[in-house]
Amino acid sequence: MDWREDGCLLAVRKHGENAAIIEVFTETHGRHAGVVRGGTSRKVAPILQPGAQLDLTWRARLEDHLGTFTVEPVQSRAAQMMSGRDTLAGLNATTALLSFSLPEREAHPKLYHRTLALLDMIGEGPFWPLAYLRWELALLDDLGFGLDLGRCAVTDSSHHLRYISPKTGRAVSVAGAGEWVDRLLPLSPALVGEGEGSDADILSGLTATGHFLTTQLAASIGNKPLPAARQRFVDLIARRARETG
Repeated sequence: MDWREDGCLLAVRKHGENAAIIEVFTETHGRHAGVVRGGTSRKVAPILQPGAQLDLTWRARLEDHLGTFTVEPVQSRAAQMMSGRDTLAGLNATTALLSFSLPEREAHPKLYHRTLALLDMIGEGPFWPLAYLRWELALLDDLGFGLDLGRCAVTDSSHHLRYISPKTGRAVSVAGAGEWVDRLLPLSPALVGEGEGSDADILSGLTATGHFLTTQLAASIGNKPLPAARQRFVDLIARRARETG
């Protein structure tokens, strides 16, 4: 069994004396793991950086075996990712959430291309944290937990939407909130393409997506806690919001 395809590196860990096990995300093979022989060598180790785009060849005797990867560099994103604490935190949150949430060897082509676009955007200009928030929405949607933010769940109106139901993920208007307003999540304008994409709005949006990542996605895979890398990114955005607010 073998295949060849480009993919982005999600995670790497040492395996034995000089090999490494890598986890990658590809368009048609999804999240896929395999062994890279010599993966800790001076020649190969610099290539195996999370976020890197790789030309991958996977081989195994049987399809359900772990198998081995041969890798060639396509695009290194290390320089742009290491340019600051925020860019590195954004990268780590992205790769950690993918590793955490994607079923093994299940294709998610739309999410794959959305992920590549985000990785190429991180560190390029001031708007990539907003792109990250929208990527979390896409992740939820692609895995079957999408939010419905177009019309009020109570009144069916598309006007004055300010909240999200924490149970259904549907938008709620000011008129529809009623006595339940204190139990609803804020609907950040950043989630619906409005506002200026401020850190405060992004933080509010991440609060909402974080709720559904925890109560819906994580609950579907054994109630595991979300990756700490995501919380570190949220904490960084919160710090920036305080400094600029």
